[in-house]
Amino acid sequence: MSGGDIAGVLAAAAFLVLVGFLGVPLIKLGRTFDAATASVKEITDHTIPVLDETATLVASSNTQLENIDTVTTAAAQVSENVSALTALFAATVGSPMIKVAAFSYGVRRALSGLGASARKSR
Repeated sequence: MSGGDIAGVLAAAAFLVLVGFLGVPLIKLGRTFDAATASVKEITDHTIPVLDETATLVASSNTQLENIDTVTTAAAQVSENVSALTALFAATVGSPMIKVAAFSYGVRRALSGLGASARKSR
């Protein structure tokens, strides 16, 4: 063997050692990528049902909000009807009732005044 052959064998051996040293981190990096892929798949498998449940919950909430809107509208209409009924009652019955109350108060005062003067004259 000549000197060039020995140098070639040494260079090949050094290259082989270098490839070995670089191969180990590449294998570990490949395992890390495999673990990351598995984690992403697991997260995706758990996230998709949660998103489906969230979409169902939002749709159900929208339905409930529509029902609440219907109830609120009905309550507003009832309030308007009660207000109108109160105004009608006050206009038709309230004024005469006030007059009757005022008249009865006047009669009571007059009778109590007569009773007081009758007691004084005795």
